[in-house]
Amino acid sequence: MYTLGIDIGSTTSKCAVIKDGTELAGRSLQRGGLGTDGPAEALAELWRTCGLTQADMARTVVTGYGRKNYEGADSEISELTAHALGGRFVFPDLRTVIDIGGQDAKVIALTPSGKMSSFVMNDKCAAGTGRFLEVMAKVLNVGIGDLGALSAQADRPATISNTCTVFAESEVISQLSAGVSAANIAAGIHNSVAKRVAGMALRLGRPSALAMSGGVALNTGVVSAMAREIGCPVQVHPLCQSAGAIGAALFAWEKQMKKEGSSNE
Repeated sequence: MYTLGIDIGSTTSKCAVIKDGTELAGRSLQRGGLGTDGPAEALAELWRTCGLTQADMARTVVTGYGRKNYEGADSEISELTAHALGGRFVFPDLRTVIDIGGQDAKVIALTPSGKMSSFVMNDKCAAGTGRFLEVMAKVLNVGIGDLGALSAQADRPATISNTCTVFAESEVISQLSAGVSAANIAAGIHNSVAKRVAGMALRLGRPSALAMSGGVALNTGVVSAMAREIGCPVQVHPLCQSAGAIGAALFAWEKQMKKEGSSNE
């Protein structure tokens, strides 16, 4: 049995197909999220690469920032539930998930059995999110994907005292004008993000078996800074950007199994 998960974010769209609740049968990712052709393009890529079609899916579940506007799913789930399930799929012993998306940051605590026990979320401000990093990368005139490598060259990380994106942007411009290197500023930006999100995580207690999901998890500078701030290793899986879609597909499988079980009683 195949089930489909779709994760529509603010900047990207991700799809994942799960076979029999245990095997990842296909996945895709496209730039463009809510309000763009991203979801349709991600689905087209998925069908093209995995050799399946929508007709093969027993159930489809959507999650993410744009889930309320998507009409092609059987149901929807919160990003919290999706990332908890997806994180546990790739790291079976996972107890804490940090998901930093384009518009928000979430810290999810899991029980030993993998159920979500509590969470903290920042969705009121761009500070500590992918959007914050995107703005800072533009000021530094580098691609957002190059920030991690740039910060690795730092010898004296700058201090970014403002967490508000607008004020932090002005602060970075002032530091550049004062001759602070782009590498030291990039490291300071990563430390700022890590300090903010680590503070959220520590509100749930000392994290253990911790992993990051979402696109920001690909930024090695943020991951390293996060590990220092929290005081424990941070795992990152190659499927980190697909965690939400995988979780939605797993949820779809669970729902379908319950439906088929009840119909057989």
